[in-house]
This record gives sequence, C-alpha cells and structure tokens, in this order.
Amino acid sequence: MSIDAEVVVIGGGVMGSATAWQLARRGVDVVLVERFDIGHRHGASHGTSRNFNLGYQDPTLLAWLQEAAEDWRELERESGESILTRTGIVNHGPGRDYAAAAVDIAAGGFRTELLDAAEATRRWPGLRFAGPVLHTPEAGRLHADRAVDAFASTAAANGARLLTETALVAGAIDDDRVDLVVRDTGGAQHPISARRAVVTAGAWTTDVLATLGATFALPPLRVTQEQPATFAALAPTPEDWPGFNHAPSPDDPATAWFPTAVYGMGVPGEGVKAGWHGVGPEVHPDRRTYLPEPALAASIRRYAREWLPGVDADRAVEISCTYTSTPDAAFILDRIGPVALGAGFSGHGFKFAPTIGRVLADLVRA
Repeated sequence: MSIDAEVVVIGGGVMGSATAWQLARRGVDVVLVERFDIGHRHGASHGTSRNFNLGYQDPTLLAWLQEAAEDWRELERESGESILTRTGIVNHGPGRDYAAAAVDIAAGGFRTELLDAAEATRRWPGLRFAGPVLHTPEAGRLHADRAVDAFASTAAANGARLLTETALVAGAIDDDRVDLVVRDTGGAQHPISARRAVVTAGAWTTDVLATLGATFALPPLRVTQEQPATFAALAPTPEDWPGFNHAPSPDDPATAWFPTAVYGMGVPGEGVKAGWHGVGPEVHPDRRTYLPEPALAASIRRYAREWLPGVDADRAVEISCTYTSTPDAAFILDRIGPVALGAGFSGHGFKFAPTIGRVLADLVRA
C-alpha cells in the first residue's frame, strides 16, 4: 500500500496532533504517523493535568496564550470535551519580582492580582506562603489526555488520516517532496510520499531527523526522565486548588535547597500534583526505566511536608514523563526545505499547543 499526501506529520503527541488539526481544518490532505497509540505513556503528552500558566513576561508568548485560550475553547466546541478549567494559578517564592510580572502580564491582556501571604493563606489554606503572591485568575488546568485525543479525533473528522502503531524506518528528502517508509505492527512496510513533512517527535526528535537525513542546525536537545508526584489531598478538595508555581532563591534558607522551581495543581479524583522542573536524569526514550529516582522522590516529598499543608506527604504516586529541553527553554519552530520542525518544548509547551500547531501549519503552507 502506497500513501500520498500533501503533508505528513511525524509524531502524534500534543504538538503533532494539534498540527494535524490545524491543517485538516484548512482542508489540507494530511497524514499523521504515530509510533505508538494516540495518548501513549512513553513521551511528554500523557496524563490528566497541565497548568495553563499565564505567568509569562514575554509579549510574544502572552499573545500566543491569548490565541491558545481561544483555540482551546474551539477544540472543546468541536470535540464536545471539557479540556480547560479556569482554576487560577498562584505564583510565589523569593525568586521573582511579582510586581513587575503583574505589569507585564496585564499588558498582555490578562488579569492579575497581588496578594500578601496572609490573604493568600486565607483563600488557599492547602498551600503555605511566605511572601507576596501573584494570582492570575484566568489561568487554569488542562486535561492532557482529553486534549491529545480531541486534537486527533477532530483532525480525523476533518479528513486527516491517522496511522497509529506505525514506526518510521526510512526517509529521504528532495527539494519539493519527502519520501518515507513506515512499518505497521504486523511488520509490513509502506511508502508515504508527501510535499511537506512536519516533525513533532518529542524525545525522539534527533532520531527522526537522522532517519530523514534532515540537517537542522539545532541547539543541544536534552532529554530527561521527570517524575512529578500526585499527593493525597486532605482539604480542600483538588477542585478548589489553584495551580501553583514556587520560585526559590539561593539567598533564602527556606527555598535554597530546591533543585529548581516547583509547579503543581489540583487533579480532581487523584490529588495534588507537584514536581520539579527539568532536573531528572538524562535518558534515551527507548531506554527509560520509568522508575523514580530516589533522591528526587524524597525531595518532592520534603517539599510537600514543608509547603503543602493540604496534602499527605507520605501518600504519593510518582508519574514518569519526558522533557526535551533547549539550553534557554525556547521552542524550536523552523523549516528547512520541505521539512518543518517543532521541538524543545522544555516542559512548558503544552499550554501553547494549538498555537504551535498553527505556526507549524503556516510553515508548511508558506
């Protein structure tokens, strides 16, 4: 069986499925190739929760968040799924100037609120605060599994062809076409020819580019196995929890021991999720252990004991996922010849997925 398409998207996590959605809505003949199932547990897009964090000070990223917020609602309308819940997010800790952040975020079109520790504690007694708090009430929580499934299913409803459990085994690039060979679960190989390709392969990015022979001048991509944990909540219930970001400072004894900033959110039906940001061991995605690193597990439990009075720090379930990070945490969105690339989302890209899908669709349609 030979498959011809205008665009082939390689990698069906949140970025690839969002790109397929954006292309299919424009009437583009698109094929999405995913090595595993949609919603698989081997990469970075699975689970029930991601923060829709508005705490950025870059005007471009704030504009992207405005666009993404509209597109998340459009995806909900198309799919019938509830994906974005506006819980608000609280930002605190001595490692950031919250007054300056509030000005920049407000300039980007989002509401902000500066609180002292006492008022924040009164509102959210499940969290401990020791200084000023920046509250962004329009921020919230995304349901990751529903998002990926909704992008893929609505892309298919708009004409996209989804090839799941289909591995890339060979590829070649000409000036105006891309030729692939893929293998299905039965071992049969099939050629795919397309005018354009989009690579959104997450932790497998360098492997896929090598198979294609694509020569992007990439910054180093660091793939790590991360291990946030979901703690059993005491009170209030996770539905009442805002998302949270906690920025440490080396000059503050209470937070100087943090390996990095902390993020978290309430997860209905599961508990309260908290995790360090991008400090796990480097791995190849095909050689992961999926086992928690003991020192990191102990440190996130310590964080819960000291800063999350609303959880049981001794009752936690570790989660395993990957980050693919650039040195400056900036996203890679580029095109060379017929191949566009989206990579290096550095643990904070999920919230931008509809917009990143639009950018990648624009790149291959240019």
